[in-house]
Amino acid sequence: MFPIIPANSATAASGNDEGIFAFGNSTSNTRYGLSNLVSNAGVVATDVAAVGTARYTPSACEYGGDKGIMAYGMLASSTKVTTINLISNAGVVASDTTGAGTARYLGMAASYGEDKGIFAFGSPLMSTSNLVSNAGVISSDVAGVGTARDAGGACEYGGDKAIFGFGTYGAVVPRSMTNLVSNVGVVATDVAGVGTARLYGPAACGYGTDKGIFAYGTTGPYGGDYVSMSNLVSNAGVVATDTTGVGTARARLAATQYGSDKGIFAYGQDGSDQSMSNLVSDAGVISSDVAGVGTVRGGLAACSFN
Repeated sequence: MFPIIPANSATAASGNDEGIFAFGNSTSNTRYGLSNLVSNAGVVATDVAAVGTARYTPSACEYGGDKGIMAYGMLASSTKVTTINLISNAGVVASDTTGAGTARYLGMAASYGEDKGIFAFGSPLMSTSNLVSNAGVISSDVAGVGTARDAGGACEYGGDKAIFGFGTYGAVVPRSMTNLVSNVGVVATDVAGVGTARLYGPAACGYGTDKGIFAYGTTGPYGGDYVSMSNLVSNAGVVATDTTGVGTARARLAATQYGSDKGIFAYGQDGSDQSMSNLVSDAGVISSDVAGVGTVRGGLAACSFN
């Protein structure tokens, strides 16, 4: 049995044209630091050589309106880190810098307030959050709100707010609750879940400039029961009931916005490593599988830029 390796993903503020997938690991536990850019037409490019330290299940979000930040994660030595890698508005990954807050992996991140970001939740089980300034600086820990959990997804909605959803508690209990984030970065208490509870790496991204979508993941513990269902998020942060899935059921994938109003889910694991992608239209419709490009892997992160 390969390790449980959920993925986090986040969407950027409305208007970003390109995206990036980075880091991750294989079912054989090889860690990666490489990245893959996504064009404004949703085309995933071949591997870009690693700059940052190879690790898995970092989190990522946009900041500054056109840049991204990837932070936290776990090394091959099973050491949790606070390492940060900034993403320029040209999609260039910067070398490592030391981060702030509690070292963790399996966290979630999203942008808010149009030019800032927030990291929250993760393992060791927590609901702690860390705000990201419009200059890409991560703050110290903010006391947690909501149910401590990890391995869920997060995205922006409403143009300037964010939502955290799904995940797992105690490695075996799937969750469906959500926590809304205001346009000043305040995390709200739990909202009762809608849709099938799932864990181990559902992903989320924005679409249509002011809405979001959660999709994929697993409904069972220890890496089984992969699903492809999705749940749309309205521009008021309301999560819709399950929509029948499209594409290969899998978990530990990542997702990001591209083309200003569309999204893309890519990579992941379903017992083996994958690299296929699934595009999301500006109406929130997920397309069938597109042949993968780049190193097959799961447990990666994604955000948009430019």
